[in-house]
Amino acid sequence: MTSVTAPPPPAPYLPQRGERYRLVAPNAPTAPKIVRDFVATVLWATGHPRLVDDARLCASEVVSNAYCHTDSPQVRVEVTVNRRQVTVYVTDDEPGRLPARTPGTETGADEGGRGLLLVEGLAARWGTTAYGARSPHSKTVWFTLSASGG
Repeated sequence: MTSVTAPPPPAPYLPQRGERYRLVAPNAPTAPKIVRDFVATVLWATGHPRLVDDARLCASEVVSNAYCHTDSPQVRVEVTVNRRQVTVYVTDDEPGRLPARTPGTETGADEGGRGLLLVEGLAARWGTTAYGARSPHSKTVWFTLSASGG
């Protein structure tokens, strides 16, 4: 299986301040579209139209990973918006490791494992957080997009 590993955040990760919007969706084939539309609506409504396309793509990739690689019955999505940035959190109930990127597969026949590379390329920061200490019960994959465009 082709996989990607998340780099550690540059500093201890803390939830961002700002307005918060939440959605719970079934972890089904329709989840990526539901979440894309939700994230786009939040960003349009909060004055971040320049971030809509990147946020839709990143959210779709993260939710697709939850659907393809977990048996979690649902995904929980939170979008935190402030003037400077937007952070999207996607949580599932299966804390297993993310697929790790295998070197040398960039041009191979395997089409999987490229979604988080897209997230890495578009996001100002991204990472994962596991919940439950020694016995994790869920994980969140999050990404932050900068409103400054830089």
